Amino acid sequence: MSGNADVSFRGAYPNGGTDAYPTRLSAGEPQLLDRLDPVVQGSAADGPFDDGEELAAHEDKGYTILEGLITPAEVQGYWQELGRLLSDSSLKTDERVVTEKSSGEVRSIFDVHRVSELVGRLARDPRILDRAQQLLGSEVYLHQSRVNYMPGFRGNGFYWHSDFETWHAEDGVPRPRAVSCSIALTDNYPYNGGLMVMPGSHRTFVQCLGETPDDHYRASLKEQEIGVPREDDITKLAASCGIDQFTGPAGSALFFEDRVALVLVGSSVLRLLSDK
Repeated sequence: MSGNADVSFRGAYPNGGTDAYPTRLSAGEPQLLDRLDPVVQGSAADGPFDDGEELAAHEDKGYTILEGLITPAEVQGYWQELGRLLSDSSLKTDERVVTEKSSGEVRSIFDVHRVSELVGRLARDPRILDRAQQLLGSEVYLHQSRVNYMPGFRGNGFYWHSDFETWHAEDGVPRPRAVSCSIALTDNYPYNGGLMVMPGSHRTFVQCLGETPDDHYRASLKEQEIGVPREDDITKLAASCGIDQFTGPAGSALFFEDRVALVLVGSSVLRLLSDK
């Protein structure tokens, strides 16, 4: 088994206005809409990304990979914490715990910065927080935290999606003004289910079909069917943007736009050789 810890930060929003990113259409043809909001809103003088080229690359691709953000000793500590959470009987019936649709094994734990004091400290660590504030150009608040467990053989992948589309349609988040950080707690290889991203797709908002059912999150966290792009749109963006993968040693971090916000993300469903 392996896992990764994710935190998503948000900055302040402008007030009011017409919905610039309509989605979950009940009829009609979904469109690929241009992003209207800036990406990097801070400067090189505002934080740890001290090279203007780093910020320019993030602006261009929508994500940045940093190897060794946390140390091997810290990785071991967080890995042990993931094991402790798995064995915590008090979490078995907690609605923040999401299980795999088929096997019933733990898939994710949400709100984990409140469930685990150790993860809570990580979410406030300057190595993460200062970079989030620099990219957003303001103070931030924590929108979401989660741990993803991806067991070998039995773990399901995460289909291509945009977190902003979901947060916009289901949570009322008005604009793509967020940054997420995913920290790998095991080595990421091309063959063991690492996160895939389409660089530059953060500049396009992909409208989705289908009205949102009540309490949709309960089913979608196991397997999302509403709020996913059409295969034709995924194919178009893959052809124009290409596909990169988050690989590297444990302790590496991926900073990305709204879960690569408008950037489409997905993970492989093929995990036959090892845990990811």
